[in-house]
Amino acid sequence: ERAIRPYYQPIVELGTDKIGGFEALARWHHATMGEVAPERFMPVAEACGLMSELGDHLLRTACRDACSWPANTTLAFNVSPVQLRNPTFGLRVMAILGETGLAPSRLELEITENTLVRDLKIADEVLGSLRAAGVRVALDDFGTGYSSLYHLKKFKFDRIKIDRSFVESMVEESQSATIVRALLGLGHGLGVSITAEGIERGAQKDALVGEGCDHGQGFLFSRAMSASDAAALFEDAGRPAGHSLQA
Repeated sequence: ERAIRPYYQPIVELGTDKIGGFEALARWHHATMGEVAPERFMPVAEACGLMSELGDHLLRTACRDACSWPANTTLAFNVSPVQLRNPTFGLRVMAILGETGLAPSRLELEITENTLVRDLKIADEVLGSLRAAGVRVALDDFGTGYSSLYHLKKFKFDRIKIDRSFVESMVEESQSATIVRALLGLGHGLGVSITAEGIERGAQKDALVGEGCDHGQGFLFSRAMSASDAAALFEDAGRPAGHSLQA
């Protein structure tokens, strides 16, 4: 468990190129296998019944790291179906926030639609209690699941994240550009912030800025980095994010 740690990918304010927060992404550096992708070890942890323990460890570590960032910087954290199905998940999140001292308003839990539909009743209760305590909730990979409009209405998300599959083709394909424009209009009409994922080229960023997208993340700005590298970005308070970030 201790060999698995969170790395942090910057989430950039597209209008100003400043870092608005980081998304915590699990990384495992194995002594012999090297870097092991989360797609390989997360399902194993889930199958072995270790997902809740691993999730608590990653969240606790990430909250501690986030406490060293500026007070207006947010931490985005992905929630697995196993975690959300556990009725005690909300209590454990609040306990970790209390233990680490991170303000609830600085934590944004990312939920996919496929995670939600596993058990809508428990998800509604758990997410409702967390939002009441000040924790923000984001709908991840928006546009790739099912019953999107229903979930937007029912769960009252604070943010939706446009899936990278639409972003990567929006410059070349008018259909993708139209979908992104519609998603942005829908989100802003509901008063929800929008983050575009998978931005890799300047043309994609320019198109998103032109459409009024709030935040973005992707290799154009930076790959995920260690906690020390993330903290170092704030040593020079005047340093902008965006193209000055190194992968």
